[in-house]
Amino acid sequence: MEEVVATRYVTPLREGGSLPGIVEADDLGTYVMKFTGAGQGRKTLVAEVICGQLARRLGLRVPELVAIRLDPVIGLSEPDQEVQELLKASGGLNLGMDFLPGSLGFDPLAYEVDPAEAGRVVWFDAVINNVDRSWRNPNMLVWHGDLWLIDHGATMIWHHNWPGAQTSAAKPYDASDHALAPFGPDIAAAAAELAPLVTRELLEGVAADVPDEWLVDEPGFTSTDEVRAAYVEALLPRAATIHERITLGPRTENRPQQPPGWLAERLAPRPHLTGRPADGAIEKDGTP
Repeated sequence: MEEVVATRYVTPLREGGSLPGIVEADDLGTYVMKFTGAGQGRKTLVAEVICGQLARRLGLRVPELVAIRLDPVIGLSEPDQEVQELLKASGGLNLGMDFLPGSLGFDPLAYEVDPAEAGRVVWFDAVINNVDRSWRNPNMLVWHGDLWLIDHGATMIWHHNWPGAQTSAAKPYDASDHALAPFGPDIAAAAAELAPLVTRELLEGVAADVPDEWLVDEPGFTSTDEVRAAYVEALLPRAATIHERITLGPRTENRPQQPPGWLAERLAPRPHLTGRPADGAIEKDGTP
């Protein structure tokens, strides 16, 4: 990934639990920035890089990713104490996603997705085990008439428990609540097209984009290269066969399926650093 330097913090985006913000950088670009100091931690950024870069190399639309070097001094003039504390805790390398001005949140009533594209997205989400692209929270944007995928932090749950990674990565994927399930996704065609592209070399190249400082001191590993290899070993066999284990059934109407406790904690709104709820904080399902 290209590395840039943050020059100005513009405004927070108070959706979800990580409190991302819009920043300007020294390359004159504007980015949605996700912070190492946020409550979800650096593994969220690792997931964003691996899944985002994999999607882009498979021809899916994901905003360009960059590594953003942050000097916490740019937060000194911020009036919001929560933002100040977040910036202070996030000095060093963070993640930026190209800001798509004028983009709209995906609405299935306003935007039609053909079965081929729906199939590619559902298949990809099955590979990375994305539990956070449901009809309640699509995590997709429409920009210039095209569908763009965002927010891949709640993926690859196995990297929160590496000893059980192979078992976890072998599990099926329930796409019943997927935001694109109503569009008749052609999963078989997607697998035939995309699975052969997911080679060891491709995954190694994707994992190489993760900065070393987000991988150091991972329990059970002696080097950052070992951690990268673990991601490759989990994703490679899953990409080859996951299409055989994707379920498309009736969606859950009344309430979300309950995620594991550790995931529920990571998806919860980030508490205010002063001990009070952040003004305007929004739950993952969109309710205040």
